[in-house]
Parts: sequence; C-alpha cells; structure tokens
Amino acid sequence: MRPNHYFLFFASLLGLFGCTDQCKETRTFRRFTPQTFTAAQLRQGVGSEAPRTLQNPGKIYTKDGFLFINEVKEGLHIIDNRNPASPRFVSFLKIPGNGDMAIRNNILYADSYMDLVAFDISDPTNPREINRVNDVFQNGQFDGAWWSYNTTTAVVADQRVDYVTETISTNCDNTQPQAVWWRGGWFMAADAMSFAQRSNSAASPAPNTSGTGGSMARFTLYDNYLYTVGNQNMQLFAIHNPDQPKKGALINLGWGIETIFPYKDKLFIGSQTGMHIYDASNPEKPTHMSTFQHARVCDPVVVNDNVAYVTLRSGNFCQGFQNQLDVVDITNLYNPRLIKSYPMQNPHGLGVDFPDLFICEGQHGLKSFDASSATDIKQLEHLTGMNAYDVIPLGRYAGMETLLMVGKDGLYQFDYSNPRRLRQISVLPVKRPWDRS
Repeated sequence: MRPNHYFLFFASLLGLFGCTDQCKETRTFRRFTPQTFTAAQLRQGVGSEAPRTLQNPGKIYTKDGFLFINEVKEGLHIIDNRNPASPRFVSFLKIPGNGDMAIRNNILYADSYMDLVAFDISDPTNPREINRVNDVFQNGQFDGAWWSYNTTTAVVADQRVDYVTETISTNCDNTQPQAVWWRGGWFMAADAMSFAQRSNSAASPAPNTSGTGGSMARFTLYDNYLYTVGNQNMQLFAIHNPDQPKKGALINLGWGIETIFPYKDKLFIGSQTGMHIYDASNPEKPTHMSTFQHARVCDPVVVNDNVAYVTLRSGNFCQGFQNQLDVVDITNLYNPRLIKSYPMQNPHGLGVDFPDLFICEGQHGLKSFDASSATDIKQLEHLTGMNAYDVIPLGRYAGMETLLMVGKDGLYQFDYSNPRRLRQISVLPVKRPWDRS
C-alpha cells in the first residue's frame, strides 16, 4: 500500500469517529514523547535497588528457582520462586533500556540500549555489574517505539510511550484530528499517518549451566556463546569466560527479526516473513540452513523433536491478517514443510512440554493443547480473564508440573499435571497507573 493510500485509509477512519448527540468524545491513544540520553547517563543509571511491584512486564527467564521478569526499559525484577505458591520479590536490578536477558552459571547478561552488561547474581538480593561491552546494539523497539544510538555523539534517541484516555467537549462541526486504531493501538491521526509513512521506508558442555527463557526471547545461549538478535542481525558474544563476554561475529539475517529459540545444536529464528533455521554445530559461525516462509506477521517458534510450532498473529506492528498455529515438519532441516495450520484468535508466545502445548492468546487468555498428533492437535482448556504474553513450561518442579505465564496482568503460575484443568498456583499482579492495549 503506497503512502497516498494510507492517507485515504486514515481519512476514511476519521469519519467513523463523528460527534455524538452530546457532542463529547472519549479517546484513548498512545502519546509518543521524544527523549534523549547520553551514554554516560545510561551507564551510570545501572544498579541494585529494593524490590518493586510489576508495572509493565515483558520477557521472563528462570534459573535455579529464581524468576527474572523484565520491566520494559527499566530493568529486572528478581523473584525467589523456590516455592511457586508463594513467590517473593527479593530485589530490582535497574537497567535503563533493558528488554532481554540470559544467564550462564551465576552471570546474567542483559541489554542496556546500546550495551551488553554482565552482572554477578551469586547474591540475588544484591546483583552487581562486573563487565560491559560498549556500543554493540544500534537500535531497537519497545512497545512500538523505536530507539537508535548515534555512535558519533554517544546519544540514544528514544520515545516515551504514554497511554492516554481523555473525554473532551466538542462542537458538532469539530474537525480536529481524532484517535484511530492502528496495528493494535490507538493513535492520534497525525501520529498514525506519520507511522504509516515510516513503515513504508522501509550440544552444550556439561560444566556450564544456563537458565530458560520464553519463546519471545531475543537472547539465547549455546555452548560458549551468547546469541542476540535485533531487527536485522544476530550478534554473537564469546563467553568462554562467562564473566568476560567478548564481541563476536555479526550475522545479517534479513529484515523483521523477532525471536530466537535454541534446540540441540540448531537455532530457530522467528521473523515477520518466516522461520529461519541455523546450524550452530560450529558455535562460533552459525550457518543458514533453510527458511520456512509465511505471510507477513509476527511468529515466535518452539521446537520438539522433528516438529516446530509457530504462532502467526496480526495486529500491533506485526502487519498481516493471519492468526494461526503452523505445525512444521523439520525432519529435513534443509526443507521444512507445513504439516497443518490451526486457526487461533491472536496468538503470542507458546511453550511445549510434549505432548502438552500451551499458547498465549493475548487478551483472549491462555490455551492448553494435546499435541500428540501433529495432524490432530486438540484444545484441552481455555482460560480467560487474563492477558497472556509468554509461557515457560518447567516440567516437574516443586512437586508439580509448573507453568509460568506472563502478561499485561502479571505473572501467573499453574500446575498442568492435568492439562485439561490447569490449576492456578499463584499470581503476582501488575500495579500501574495506566492500562496498555
């Protein structure tokens, strides 16, 4: 769709938001406020703090009975989860511009806008920075807002996103710009038009132990390497000495890269146009094996044996109109083929503990499935009344089959010993002054 078509599209939408008989208008939209930070400000802003409540949770990670929940762009909540029925906040690790994490032994790796930072988490109540690789990430995206780093000026340009709901009085001839729905959120018409134009421009060694991330992760570990994916590239870091990460190869992956999932010595990379499979048998130089292509949508992926499970969703900034689960035969990694597609509502993250499969449906809740047969996957339960973003099935843990699920409402834990009747173990609710769409 050419830019002038976007104008016609938004102009037609504006006609749907005419005045009411009372000549009042209620609108909710994302307000983008430009922000800039110097590298020095960001690097000085890292540190351990007292625990705080969840407000805007993102990615989840678990290791050795502790949970690490990303507070988008703010840092990490560290939670003692050795008793899933009573999880306990122990500290907050402030990391400006943080979105992802991974852990090897007692070393936690996290992004802080343009830098990779390593922390010693031997004492979870007081994690401390021990190393940093400067200027390795050039741009990224949080909640639909892009940030970029200027290496010449050492300045990050970002945007603060506020969700604003307001009711205003209007006269019935008011022609002021109104809010429109654009890829999963409300925008002022001028902001939406601007965004539309911008869119058109363009086997592990035994001595080491690593944690477990969700399907939405952009960080993963294999052998002596940390793999991180951005919008276009995969950046490697050598961690032969875990407390001294070293910048490694940079591999171009193409456009629209979103997630990375390791399985044995292979890397499965989700993008907006397909699932890429890379061979990491030489961990220093992963090589492209094949790509399973699909329509332009978001697609996290998880793998079990010779089957990959890929969720495709529309809305937000994913583009496209498909909402489905694709089940892909990867027996031949050089020629993946579709086995079957299953309709979904708005699938986000997913997790598999075969034959149990769990899919987050965003505002539509959480679903469990029996995936024993790839050609006949059966839904077992659908929990509503929650907004589900990503899951991690832990298997047998603390005397039960434990499932972690994070969403805009908080962190939920379920016992899935009976996947037909998930039993809620606990919840850490979100407490924030706004509601995110």
